[in-house]
Amino acid sequence: MNQPLAYIHPEAKIAQNVVVEPFTTIDKDVEIGEGTWIGPNVTIMQGARIGKNCKIFPGAVIAAMPQDLKFAGEKTTAHIGDNTVIRECVTVNRGTIDRMRTVVGANCLLMAYVHVAHDCIVGDNCVLANSVQLAGHVEIGDYAIVGGMSAVHQFVKVGPHTMISGGSLVRKDVPPFVKAGREPLTYSGINSIGLRRRGYSDIKISEIQQIYRLLFLSKLNNADALDKVELELLPSPERDEVVNFVRNSGRGVIKGYSRSSNGSSDY
Repeated sequence: MNQPLAYIHPEAKIAQNVVVEPFTTIDKDVEIGEGTWIGPNVTIMQGARIGKNCKIFPGAVIAAMPQDLKFAGEKTTAHIGDNTVIRECVTVNRGTIDRMRTVVGANCLLMAYVHVAHDCIVGDNCVLANSVQLAGHVEIGDYAIVGGMSAVHQFVKVGPHTMISGGSLVRKDVPPFVKAGREPLTYSGINSIGLRRRGYSDIKISEIQQIYRLLFLSKLNNADALDKVELELLPSPERDEVVNFVRNSGRGVIKGYSRSSNGSSDY
């Protein structure tokens, strides 16, 4: 059902049962899947690929040109996965020649005023709370939750099943399964509540805790700590995921938290 006060370019590919509310603009080279609701005053620009059963709220702008001075007009895209909710005034820019696309996965919730910059990859089942700002080339793993007003530096990677405290400045990579908070951002324990909600057993959670005890609390450098993890803990998908994430980190990972005897933070 398309309202007469909405503008839809004749070359846009819109499924039959998509609802487009008044005063929305949909440009050419746009694809929108079945069952999606596009609210009023939404702008969907060239290169948008929106899945099924999405909800996009007023003021959102999908697939605007990247805010990158190196962008030379290359044909790129911005993808929104099935069942994802885009709340008011969210902006998702399309990609550049680096990845040629920006991706927000399926079953995500992007709360009001979130910005997803060019070439970001946001996994499935993620929550980006109000006013989260992702710089270019950021990667967010599945089931990650980023608290409101957080800013994520370009090229940072956030592992799956993580929870980042609101108002955080995320300058380093955040490995899988952890909570992170404080300033500067540091390890704050395992995201055990989130893991239990997703079916992880107490035994598996205990295994993940032991990985991070060795990595963050053993006072070893990362290389030695990872060697110790591989030596002392049996192989498992979770162990290998953490080890590979830390070893392949381009920006380095966040640190464990400690406090010196005089009360000042020591990172």
